[in-house]
Amino acid sequence: MAHGETVPMPEAQPRRNGGVASVLRSQMRNIAPFLTLIFLTAFFAIASPSFATLDNVGNILTQVSVTGIIAVGLTFVILCAEIDLSIAAIANVTGIAVAYFTLQDSYVNIANVPMPGFVAILLALALCALLGAVNAFGLTVIGIPSFIMTLAMMQIAAGISAMLVRGQIAYKVPPLITTLGSGSIAGVPWIVIVAALMLLLGHLVLTYTRFGRYVYMVGGNREAAEYSGLNVKLILGSVMVISAVCSGIGGMLGVAHFGSAQQNEFDTYLLDSIAAVVVGGTSLFGGRGGIGNTIVGLFVLGVLNNGLDHVNIDSFLKILIRGLILLAALVINVYAQRLRAKAAD
Repeated sequence: MAHGETVPMPEAQPRRNGGVASVLRSQMRNIAPFLTLIFLTAFFAIASPSFATLDNVGNILTQVSVTGIIAVGLTFVILCAEIDLSIAAIANVTGIAVAYFTLQDSYVNIANVPMPGFVAILLALALCALLGAVNAFGLTVIGIPSFIMTLAMMQIAAGISAMLVRGQIAYKVPPLITTLGSGSIAGVPWIVIVAALMLLLGHLVLTYTRFGRYVYMVGGNREAAEYSGLNVKLILGSVMVISAVCSGIGGMLGVAHFGSAQQNEFDTYLLDSIAAVVVGGTSLFGGRGGIGNTIVGLFVLGVLNNGLDHVNIDSFLKILIRGLILLAALVINVYAQRLRAKAAD
């Protein structure tokens, strides 16, 4: 593939076949999430006057920021037709690690190792990168499927978290992390800015760099990528490390945002991050989608969760509704893949 050549967009194939219906079917995976977002926004705006306010828009952006940061790396993984089930556990252990290396107040009963702020941050980032490298090694060198490898890593990271805090809660993190996680500038939370910048960076990498094109090639047709001389294992290993580092950054900022570092703090972010990527329309089969889809998925989940709070839906019903929306996204994802396969035949 020549330098500067763009990755074929999903709509290119059906246009040769002609017909608006064919185009709409092929783009269903992209159109459905956007229509869902419009419907949910309109519904909650009518159902609750407090929903459609500028302040609430800020609330939604803040609420999806940590998920957005983690989902950036996961998008790379899913575009390669792999999965990372360790993202939440790595976010948790990285957040705990940065607190572990920060001087805590005397009432915090944790035998930690205080370091200067920048050292604590670097050590925490090194930890999440190392865990991502272990995932990469298991996937590419040993040949363990990503589902199983990251499932094991989820337990390993949870075990490290437990060993570091031993059931206690830490509160202090380096000043830079505190500012980025809980501070604001001109009324805009820093965590929203960081999430936006990471989403933008992920989009630029996937859209305008050779590495991004290789990610789409590996996800779209792994055998063809290998025959073309591409180092597929290197790409797969790289996306696993990227996923872990994004999770670690999200974990550190999340700890500052929530005000504490403790075990199991980020457990819900596994489903949230996967849902954001898949609900947005990125294909589970790889090679289709991107950060733009993830952003739409983030807003669908953000509007849904926030809107349900505004209309006072039972919390248990809220979980059910989220599950049904994720199921619908999976059905659309699989159906879109079948349509592409049928068109190819």
